[in-house]
Amino acid sequence: MKKLFKILWRSIVVLIALLNLVVIFHAYKLTHFYEAAAAPLTAKTTWNNISDIILGIDYYKQQNSLPDTVLETHYLRTSDGLTLEAWYIPATAAKGSIAMFHGHGGKKSSLLPEAAVFRKWGYNTLLVDFRAHGSSQGNTSTIGQKESEDVLVAYEDLKNRGEKNIILYGVSMGAAAVMKAIHDGHVKPAKIIAEMPFASLTDAVEGRLKIMNLPPQPLATMLTFWGGTLHGFWAFNLQPQFYAKDIRCPVLLQWGRQDPRVSERETLQIYNNIAGSKKLVVYEQSAHESLFKKEPLKWLAEVQLFLR
Repeated sequence: MKKLFKILWRSIVVLIALLNLVVIFHAYKLTHFYEAAAAPLTAKTTWNNISDIILGIDYYKQQNSLPDTVLETHYLRTSDGLTLEAWYIPATAAKGSIAMFHGHGGKKSSLLPEAAVFRKWGYNTLLVDFRAHGSSQGNTSTIGQKESEDVLVAYEDLKNRGEKNIILYGVSMGAAAVMKAIHDGHVKPAKIIAEMPFASLTDAVEGRLKIMNLPPQPLATMLTFWGGTLHGFWAFNLQPQFYAKDIRCPVLLQWGRQDPRVSERETLQIYNNIAGSKKLVVYEQSAHESLFKKEPLKWLAEVQLFLR
């Protein structure tokens, strides 16, 4: 009996160790983007699919599509030595500037439709590729932790141009990074527009697991722990729901009712904690996607009203 217990106990220990090893692989892949040129050109084989299950899916930087408008390419330098690429597109007789930040796995050119609207309304736009995304340097994404510094350097770029009316616009991870940058105390925008931010990094991981039809717990907690550990920070502290308490400028918080990744609970937690004036707009037909593209008339009305 004692021998059987030892075998059972050792088997459990081995299984736990193997599970953690698999989670470590997935945490690494979730926070790592390979260069776009390295993306495979052939279809996946059975072995590739098995490898994805065990080692995680390879993610590649998305390549930007160039806009059909005059722009200035800005190269922004982070404190840890990375160069970020940003597009500055001026408006005629501008009354302010809007810095725009995409979501995890995205790219700055995905925000060109919204940027065109902002310029039509009289705002310069600065579209930024986060580290490890698009045309920016780096291959590691911390899903908002270090990206908050990317928000800071973009803000300072506009401020150094003499811009006084700076508005920050972020989508998903971009919104979370904006909120952390304000929490850190170095960014003081006139207003922010936050679309679909997650309440905590653990919530964000749970949302990803749900759309993959995987049990959210305990995998989300394990992925959060190892994702932060691999990159040298305590990932459980990445919580936009608490950063909201330090936001005192006007906030337009937007969320899609059909969003499978960010829940209504998360959205209300953030909204209720925002210290300044605020408005929550729910898009009934939208999921985790461009709210402007999905429900353009509502987006145009709400955002234009907020910017007045």
